[in-house]
Amino acid sequence: MRVHQESTPRPTLPFDAPAARALRTALGMGPEHVAYGMRTSFGLPHVTPDLVVAWERGSASPGTGELTALAGVLWCSPGELVGAPRTLREHRVVRGLAADDVARAVGLELLAYIRMEEADEWRGSERQSAALAEVLTLSPADRVTVTGLGPKLAGMLRGAVTTRWQAYVRPVARLLPMERRTVGHALRAMHTAYQGQMVTTLSWGRDVAAADAEDAGRDFLDRVVEHFWSTVRHESGR
Repeated sequence: MRVHQESTPRPTLPFDAPAARALRTALGMGPEHVAYGMRTSFGLPHVTPDLVVAWERGSASPGTGELTALAGVLWCSPGELVGAPRTLREHRVVRGLAADDVARAVGLELLAYIRMEEADEWRGSERQSAALAEVLTLSPADRVTVTGLGPKLAGMLRGAVTTRWQAYVRPVARLLPMERRTVGHALRAMHTAYQGQMVTTLSWGRDVAAADAEDAGRDFLDRVVEHFWSTVRHESGR
């Protein structure tokens, strides 16, 4: 079996192979039907049944154009064929948007936007970041990841749990942006959890329990952004 991987760019999208196979099966189509549709309707002459099977087995991944065509043949959106998007490019492709659509929406020259995608490094202004979040319908967590604000947020959150959390409500809420009340509830809960671990360390001296608590404290700080989002979900669900 010869698998053609001509148009698969690097890095590839997080393709959901089981979802692709399930959608094809639900439509009563074989790999040959999918390949035929992609060749005749989308002008991709290199797509063969063997290539479709390779995608579904996870031994190859479709490129952006192939993914769009595959979604068209399977009567679904591109987002249904990928895992959770992580990068700027992945979020755009999942939403079926062209690069020039996003560039126009955020007020950037197309070439400048494409360079940001290729480098996976967003360098837009605060206003452009807000426009980006709107056009890509980014959640606050996704916005932080895509715009590269993770390290800055992590620094603020570490300060909040190790010192006075109240002082960080406004800057964190502005950075994200989120309602101050939501941010305040999350920071207070995180501060309580972290300080509780530190009290255990001080109370037990240098024995095994204290060492475990100290390790847990370091792990908490290392994963402070993850803890923040899980705490926001928990507090919001009350």
